[in-house]
Amino acid sequence: MNIVACFKLVPEEQDIIVNGDRTLNLEKATPKISLYDLNAVEAATELAAAMPDSKVSALSVGGKILENSKARKDILSRGPDALYAVIDPALESALPRETAAALAAAVGKIGSYDLIICGEGSGDLYAQQVGLLLGSLLSVPVINEVSKITAGDGKVTVERTLETEVEVLEVPLPAVVCVTADINTPKIPSMKAILAAGKKPITVWSVTDIGASTGGAPVVMQSILAPAQADRKKVIVEGDSDDKVAAFVESLRKVL
Repeated sequence: MNIVACFKLVPEEQDIIVNGDRTLNLEKATPKISLYDLNAVEAATELAAAMPDSKVSALSVGGKILENSKARKDILSRGPDALYAVIDPALESALPRETAAALAAAVGKIGSYDLIICGEGSGDLYAQQVGLLLGSLLSVPVINEVSKITAGDGKVTVERTLETEVEVLEVPLPAVVCVTADINTPKIPSMKAILAAGKKPITVWSVTDIGASTGGAPVVMQSILAPAQADRKKVIVEGDSDDKVAAFVESLRKVL
């Protein structure tokens, strides 16, 4: 089985600086694999381990953040056999549709595949759209909110945990599956895996190389701002008498 695990590199939240105008400074933010995509990579490697002669390819598209060698080694140390990255200035701040279009073109460049696994969303935008759009662009079955995957002959059986029941579906291959964080607990790579990651193949393409189009985006990002900070009112009401309770309720009404 040929499995493609899609992932995104996002800035480390603790390194993000909020400027006075509420814009974000990411210059000193260390790149890391989006937490939701760690589940996708883990699911891909677990599935490959259960299927003889399987291969896992890690795939990502974006800007220069993908040039980070430490992040590349991190993703390869988690089980994928090879890494494919589409690095282009046009994808620096790509929104879901442009991202999905680039992923679809890259998958075509990689070659045949049986299953593509995505996380439920990215750690920055969390739009939850890329996997669904990718399946649509590839004209293959796509399903999201998957909490379990079992491989079969020419199909996968997936489970979706709903509010009051568990939905079990059979999905013919090739297909795209978007997994939730409940599907597994990503393992911490061993030292042996980290050392072996440096010997795995890495292929880098540009948008031109994969024949993708990044023009005509229906949505344009205007700005990303941190939430406005409000000063604390510092209203303290002590006691449980009727007048104190009334004062407390009145204070809440003014705030709401």
